[in-house]
Amino acid sequence: MLLPNHRVEIVQYCRRMQADGLTVGTSGNISVRSGDHIAITPTGVAYENLTAASICVVDLEGRPVEEGLMPSSEVPMHTSVYAQTDAVAVVHTHPLYATALSTLVDELPAVHYMVALLGGPVRVAPYATYGSVELADNSVRAMEGRFGVILQNHGATTYGDSLAAAYTRSIYLEWLCRLYHQARLLGEPHILPPEEIERVGRMLGSYGPAPGPPPAVPRPRGEAADDPAGHR
Repeated sequence: MLLPNHRVEIVQYCRRMQADGLTVGTSGNISVRSGDHIAITPTGVAYENLTAASICVVDLEGRPVEEGLMPSSEVPMHTSVYAQTDAVAVVHTHPLYATALSTLVDELPAVHYMVALLGGPVRVAPYATYGSVELADNSVRAMEGRFGVILQNHGATTYGDSLAAAYTRSIYLEWLCRLYHQARLLGEPHILPPEEIERVGRMLGSYGPAPGPPPAVPRPRGEAADDPAGHR
């Protein structure tokens, strides 16, 4: 079995992704690159049923290199991120707040200095059908100079030099979207200037993962925690 350790790691983070509210049902997908191979989640398998053997391995063109389950429908987006960046891992999610904002704005502004963890204000990529080459192209264009992107009427994608780094950015991106949503309920939030985001970025170490989880933003009573069901 190719990439056994990466397969185990992906399963562990898939379970976390569901518990952290970054996805629902079988939506979302995770991949890790090692050399000329990419380990990636299969399509249509519930996270609680995933095992290391469930994880697929494809080449850099997205072609399966082992018999097994069908890889994620978002293989084109993952392979495009690897082709255009130095990513080692990619995390694609369907979180509630990022997805909601994707229907309303063209960019998540610098509402908090931790947007520096994503490289700056996070752009919203134009909508395209899931799993399409068009979506993959839109994603990597909007991600230029950033470590993440919000996908219009869809979800979000982040990457990093490890799965831990990519996942941390997904957590912070959703928290920032939720923070912006909460602030807009009260008024027009102050937006930090680019020079401050650059300064914070240098302090974080080239926008590397910051220690610890983001602070909690209380969820209004009765508010649903999950995103509408999606795909993987």
